Amino acid sequence: MALLSKTPHDCHFYHEFIKDFLPESIIDCHTHIWLHRFMSGEAAGRSCLWPQMVARDNSVEDLFQTNLELFPGKKVYPVLYSHVSPSLDTLQSNRYVADCAKRYRLPALYLSRPEEPLEQIEQNVAEGGFCGLKVYLEYAPSYIPANEIRIYDFLPKEQLALADKHGWVVQLHIARPRRLADPLNYVQLLEIEQNYPGLQLLVAHLGRAYADEDLGDALEYLRHTEKTVWDFTANTNAYVMEKVLSYFGPERFIYGSDFPIFRMKARRVVENGFYINEIPAGSLGDVSTDPHMREIPYPEAEKITFFIYEEIAACRRAAHRLQLSHSDIQKIFYDNAARIFHISG
Repeated sequence: MALLSKTPHDCHFYHEFIKDFLPESIIDCHTHIWLHRFMSGEAAGRSCLWPQMVARDNSVEDLFQTNLELFPGKKVYPVLYSHVSPSLDTLQSNRYVADCAKRYRLPALYLSRPEEPLEQIEQNVAEGGFCGLKVYLEYAPSYIPANEIRIYDFLPKEQLALADKHGWVVQLHIARPRRLADPLNYVQLLEIEQNYPGLQLLVAHLGRAYADEDLGDALEYLRHTEKTVWDFTANTNAYVMEKVLSYFGPERFIYGSDFPIFRMKARRVVENGFYINEIPAGSLGDVSTDPHMREIPYPEAEKITFFIYEEIAACRRAAHRLQLSHSDIQKIFYDNAARIFHISG
C-alpha cells in the first residue's frame, strides 16, 4: 500500500527537476525513526510546532517506503536516529534505532541528553554501534527560556570532549531567534572546531538559515574552518545554499531529508525575514496557532509538491549557478556521507 499520495504534478516535478540531478545512490544523513509507543504525552516544547504535525510515528519500514515512493529508480541509504520530542522515551527509542541499524546494516546516531552521565553515553554508544551523537535544543534545562538557549546548554563541553576522544560524529541543531546570524552561535561553532578537532561536527539545516537574513556575518567569521560540514536538511533557500557552497565547497556540504517531516507537501516563502510554509488546505489539520504555517486553498494547492522535492530543487538551482560538476553533486549526495559514516560499496 502506498504511504504517500502522489499526483501527476508530483511525478512531473520529480522527472523534470529531481531525477536526473541526483546520483543513482544517495546517502541521507538526517532521518528520524520512532514508534508511537515511545511517546508519553503531548509533544509540547520550546521549538516550533509544525514538525510535530506531520507524522504520529515513523517506523524504519515507513522510512524505506517513503524513499521508494519519492525516489523511484534511486537507492537511498539513510542514517538513522530518533525523534527528538521532549515527551519521548529516549531509552526505548535509542534501542529501537540501534536494533534497526544493526538489522539493516545502516549507520546511526545516539540521541543524548545534557544531563546524561558520560559513562552511560559511552557505554550505550559502544553497545549500540552508534557513530556518534544527535543532540537537540529541547533537552536544554527547562529553566532556560527558548530564546536564550546556547549550544553548550544542550551539548555540554564534557560530551564534546567524549566525542572528540572517540572521533564521533555530532549532529547539531542550533537554537536562538537569529539562528546562524547570532554571534553566540557562530562563535561557539568555531570554538567547537578549534577545541575538539577529533570529532566531526555536522551543522543541521545550514544553521537554520532559512531566510537570507539568517546568515548575518556567520560565514565570514567561519570561513577559515577546515572540518565542519553543513547539512542542508529542511532548507529550501537556494541563495543560502549557494553562499555556504561558495565559502566551504561541495566537500563540506551534505544532503539530508528530515523524514518523516519533509515528506509533507509544502513550499516555503520568506516575508520580512520570517519563513512561512505554505501547505494544501486541510492537509495537516488545524495549523492556525503556528505562525510558520499558511494554508493554500484549492485549486492553487494542487501546484504544491513534496517538501523534499522543493529542498532538492533549491540545491539544483544553487549548483547550476555555481556550475558544480557531476562529481561535486556526487560528493554532496553520497561521497561526503560515505566518508563521514564509513560507508563502503
